[in-house]
Amino acid sequence: MFRKDKKRSFWDSVKKVIRLADVLLLLLDARFVDESRNIEIEDKVRLARKPLIYVVTKSDMVGKRKAESQKGKMSPCVFISAKDHTGRAKLKERIIIEAERRFGKKARINIGVLGYPNVGKSSLINYMKGQHSARTSSLSGYTKFAQVIKSDNRLYFIDTPGVIPYMEKDAVKHVSMSVIDSTKVHDPDLMVAELMRRHPGKIEAYFGVAVHEDKQKTIEEIALQKHMLLRGGVPDVERMCRLIIKNFQSGKIKI
Repeated sequence: MFRKDKKRSFWDSVKKVIRLADVLLLLLDARFVDESRNIEIEDKVRLARKPLIYVVTKSDMVGKRKAESQKGKMSPCVFISAKDHTGRAKLKERIIIEAERRFGKKARINIGVLGYPNVGKSSLINYMKGQHSARTSSLSGYTKFAQVIKSDNRLYFIDTPGVIPYMEKDAVKHVSMSVIDSTKVHDPDLMVAELMRRHPGKIEAYFGVAVHEDKQKTIEEIALQKHMLLRGGVPDVERMCRLIIKNFQSGKIKI
């Protein structure tokens, strides 16, 4: 997890971006819309009297019914998928509407992009520009500092490091949302067991195994099935759990 001094520096960047931006985008993970909201950021944007657009990323990872159920919770809200190339025109239109409603006609619109680590900020900017301008990585925390990327003659995106609520310590939530990379999870067997409890039957269905009350037994059964073994045919629980977490984070395991 982030050290306090690192969190503070990230929050300093967020405050600066809110000050410089005309419009703010708060990116949310389509699988965890409520969980990926950051009320601290939302409050800071409102205090600054800047337009805030909720942008739900990775919409390709959820079914249409689940996506539709989220739309009424936030406004304005745009669903987008860089992978499926959907939502770009709607988001661009909404940015211009919100900017002109607040500031009138502007030749240049600065757009701050905020959200949890690894929620898809850099991928969104690349998609809006149409080419790779912001650096991207599947590892959380890759964006180290704010950078400005020109999308077209009017839209300029400000990419920032991901930020989590200051006192938040929900490790399972952070693993689910890829805030913590699968390679850096402590006690991955305990984490997978908790994921199984929070999302009953989903991991078991993906691997085609029965649901057991004893989650350790389930993990060992999956390891045997996937031939992830130590010497003597003992299930390699740690390696198996890291793979399960990786598949969960990438969206292969649907929830």
